Amino acid sequence: MSIISDSLKRIKPSPTIAVTQKARELRTAGKDVIGLGAGEPDFDTPDNIKNAAIKAIKKGDTKYTAVDGTPALKKAVIRKFKRENKLTYSADQITVGTGGKQVLYNAFMATLNKGDEVIIPAPFWVSYPDMVLLAGGKPKIVKCTEQEGFKITAKKLKKAISKKTKWIILNSPSNPTGAGYTKKEIQDLAKVLIRNKKVFILSDDIYEHVRYDNFNFFTIAQISKLKDRTLTMNGVSKSYAMTGWRIGYAAGPRNIIKAIGKIQSQSTSNPSSISQAAAVEALNGNQSFIKKRSNAFKKRRDFVVKSLNNIKGINCLKPNGAFYVFPSCKSLLNKKTKLKTDTDFVQKLLEKSNVAVVQGSAFGLDGYFRISYATSMKNLKKAMNRIKSFCESFE
Repeated sequence: MSIISDSLKRIKPSPTIAVTQKARELRTAGKDVIGLGAGEPDFDTPDNIKNAAIKAIKKGDTKYTAVDGTPALKKAVIRKFKRENKLTYSADQITVGTGGKQVLYNAFMATLNKGDEVIIPAPFWVSYPDMVLLAGGKPKIVKCTEQEGFKITAKKLKKAISKKTKWIILNSPSNPTGAGYTKKEIQDLAKVLIRNKKVFILSDDIYEHVRYDNFNFFTIAQISKLKDRTLTMNGVSKSYAMTGWRIGYAAGPRNIIKAIGKIQSQSTSNPSSISQAAAVEALNGNQSFIKKRSNAFKKRRDFVVKSLNNIKGINCLKPNGAFYVFPSCKSLLNKKTKLKTDTDFVQKLLEKSNVAVVQGSAFGLDGYFRISYATSMKNLKKAMNRIKSFCESFE
């Protein structure tokens, strides 16, 4: 008899973390590996945020806090939603967790029963399906094509909804594609969801502030008829370069927020008190650096997209936000190259050219690969040259 639970047999380790770890190991072994797998800003946490954490330590704010967030952080989150999204919440509609990932996991654990379906548009963030499976639910993957901008349409959503549907996940701008839903696209999806009153919406807005070309961010809870059925998740990791601080938060219906708190009370308990103090400053403090950093990401995006589209066999859409591109390598998967799958492509790219990317199949769509351009232009230039040489070696 195995000591390992049956539930773990339903899931796999995170492919993005695996790629990042592999690149780290190769660099430790002396290889000149350029890692383009991590979804992590290369900028440092701003000084005012770090100083707020230091001040909290010196004040002795090093004890347990309320399980689902300090009053100060909840107030900051409430102000953020009002200021930026025109959404009004009270403290009992807010939860704070150890990263956005925990908030999502808690939500599924708190709401899913065996057989409940969660609609997940693909390409998707790698953890969505596995979290649903761990909670006993059933991921219902809806593939969204490049021609559709990698976004689910109202027609596809309507077709995917069944009597067992409990949630749909919307992630905009998206990981892995950077695709953002326009206000009109969200309104079209909302029309379907308004008619299906038993379906809840999980809006993953973690890349809200990383957007380009005057893309107008709009979150579905702003449609009043759906606010009471929407859990809106966000956090400080991407916008404020605070991945290691591990603070995520969400706003939503009181009964779901209360249930999430119950799960958290019997698992991790409260997030780090110091990280929460830093997050208060992040949300309340000077926000001007966000635009400056987004402009830097935009320059990288433009360079990477142009470079990729100049490589024979590679095609890449220009994303609205986040810091990823999701190029197609389908033209290179043939008998001549001896590459059968996108996994073959990324493995050979790492082996031959020392560039680490993540295969599209990990995100639910074969024939693509994800590049994170959250690294220096120096690294990106070297990586693009290596990818070009690798692809041209098959001619």
